[in-house]
Amino acid sequence: MMFVARILAAVALATAPFLAGAPALAVETVVLIPDDRADWRPANLFAFLRPGHNFSERSILVETSPPGATLDLFYIRSNFQKRYEQAEAPARVVLPTRVQAGPRDAVMIRAFLEGYRQREISVRISSKQDRVKLSLDALPNMLVAASHTYFGGRGSLAFFTKEPLQVRVQEVAKGFRVILAETAKGPDVDLSGLTSPVATKVEALQLGEDLLVSADATNPGGFDLRSRQSRDEVRGLHKYSVEMIPKDGGTEAVQRARGALAAIVPGDVVGCAGVFDAELRQSLDPSELSRALAPSGGFTDPYLRAAMKRLGEVSPGGVVTTLDGTTYRTSSPIELTAAMSQPGEVKGYLAILRSFVSRLEPEDHRVETLRGVLAPEVPATEFRERFGSAEQAERACSQVPA
Repeated sequence: MMFVARILAAVALATAPFLAGAPALAVETVVLIPDDRADWRPANLFAFLRPGHNFSERSILVETSPPGATLDLFYIRSNFQKRYEQAEAPARVVLPTRVQAGPRDAVMIRAFLEGYRQREISVRISSKQDRVKLSLDALPNMLVAASHTYFGGRGSLAFFTKEPLQVRVQEVAKGFRVILAETAKGPDVDLSGLTSPVATKVEALQLGEDLLVSADATNPGGFDLRSRQSRDEVRGLHKYSVEMIPKDGGTEAVQRARGALAAIVPGDVVGCAGVFDAELRQSLDPSELSRALAPSGGFTDPYLRAAMKRLGEVSPGGVVTTLDGTTYRTSSPIELTAAMSQPGEVKGYLAILRSFVSRLEPEDHRVETLRGVLAPEVPATEFRERFGSAEQAERACSQVPA
């Protein structure tokens, strides 16, 4: 009988707007009535003095701003949880009548929405309150970009946020986890394409007010993790990086890199390779390219500098040339440093990096590795399209009769 009464109460509350001729509201109805009544007490003898208050149907309309928050609903009696339901705001919560509830019975409402702080409120069943609106505050920090760079057996996962980060890094069986405290993931941040020979999958999960980023490693436990923080002054962003360093320090990878650079020949950077270089550079944002290639203290800096030096060695006259015609002799440390101050402007630099990567990495990882070096924040699919167009222009050049 009590079960039937609950259902009828829920149906009546849900259909009331239609019966009254008011427009329908997308309000979920949740029944939060314990299976047992509260113990009888002497005050019940006088309940008839306020029949409308004590015996009428009891419900609370719960709303959030912004709407759509997940609601955890707890019925509490004598500090014990008697019932739990979950709903999405706005929701109408059906409660027992006041005469059926104890004097301290309450419904505890917890609201959660990704990107916002949790809010919690408790309402006594015996109170007159029949509506609750929870205003949710945005989390103090937001992940606006993320990138993964891989080169020569080492990898780095970087996070860019508006405010300084409080971070915990944990090694787990499959790889490692990075917990960004009080941080929400920006709507345009996609981690699905952040893969490489050392990281097979990267994904994010909002856990309350913290953002959990998990990375599955190809060789779990085979890397030492090192963290460092810096600041992107141009964009006004804070950067936190987790570097994956092989247990051997990457000695073998360094030897392979030296051999790969030594194998590069003039044909890799001039002629039709120069067409590829120009087409790819034109498709990339100049500021993003410069930011990715400029020395930053990361593990790729020595490789990029070595590639610039080799570019001078295989270029005509032993010099590299920028887009405005300035030349630098990279055999000179000072001029090499000058060239590295504007790497995105040096002709042939993208072409030599392509050749460098192709001699180091298996074919199925070459484009992704190059993306991590040149444009780590460009979506993987988009970069592949630009890379393919540049190679198509190169093939068209090679088919032109001399």
